Amino acid sequence: MEFRVGTSGWNYPTGRGTWNGIFYPLPEDRERGFDELRFYAERFNTVEVNSTFYGQPRANVTLGWVRRTPDGFDFSIKLFQKFTHPGMAVDPGPVTQDDVDQFKGGIEPVAAAGRLGAVLAQFPPSFHRSPEAEAYLDWLLRTFASYSIAVELRHRSWSDDAAATRALLYAHDASWVQIDEPKFDSSIRQELRPNGREVFYARLHGRNAAQWWDHEEAEDRYNYLYSPAELAPIAQKAREARALVKKVYLYLNNHFSAQSVANATTLRKMLDEPVTARMPAELVERYPELEGVPTLPRARLL
Repeated sequence: MEFRVGTSGWNYPTGRGTWNGIFYPLPEDRERGFDELRFYAERFNTVEVNSTFYGQPRANVTLGWVRRTPDGFDFSIKLFQKFTHPGMAVDPGPVTQDDVDQFKGGIEPVAAAGRLGAVLAQFPPSFHRSPEAEAYLDWLLRTFASYSIAVELRHRSWSDDAAATRALLYAHDASWVQIDEPKFDSSIRQELRPNGREVFYARLHGRNAAQWWDHEEAEDRYNYLYSPAELAPIAQKAREARALVKKVYLYLNNHFSAQSVANATTLRKMLDEPVTARMPAELVERYPELEGVPTLPRARLL
């Protein structure tokens, strides 16, 4: 079984932390027909989709994802925000059957093609463990039981009674997402250890504690580059997980200036996954730990 290592999202066209000019060419340097997703999928075997958190997925769009990527490339797709962050939803009110049907219909092309890694239910730190929260999570897992579900819980109350949380997730064959992030008093406590029967799912958000809550732009929170020394124990935990589950997914969310791309590439090398597709020279020059990775000619990525 190969490891699935990729980034959270593939499209970061704006802001100080844009990927343009680092991983992708600048718009003015792109050849006609350049496709970011196709370029990304030539270099990684999975991606975590964030856009579906902000708007319900549409079948014509997700079908396009399948057609633009090779067989064997997996998508993990984040649940629409109304399911996990109802206070942020444009359409307030309780989740309806129409909401469920829209999401399922939107991701059907990916699922039908056998290219769905997991559905990610990412809950906020404000989602504390309580009887009501457990009941809602139980309903959510039953509702999406036909998919592999990965549940990200961020508040410490869920790890304070880890046995109860684990039992709830195991009852639905859901995986408890292991997260690497700055730790505060209220943060969940985890050890990046295998905790599901089917899937090991880890998200690496970076460790930028100074700007986690106090930042000018949301992207500043993810301005962090893991060192090889920080990635090495994570790679070891992934190896341990591979012996116990059927699939291992590792997603880098420290996306500022394509740091997630650099770290994902380093992780792949640590896990003895071949890095054969050529990377942009600009990326390798910016992140010297990638020295030795095959490179493309400067500013011409096709």
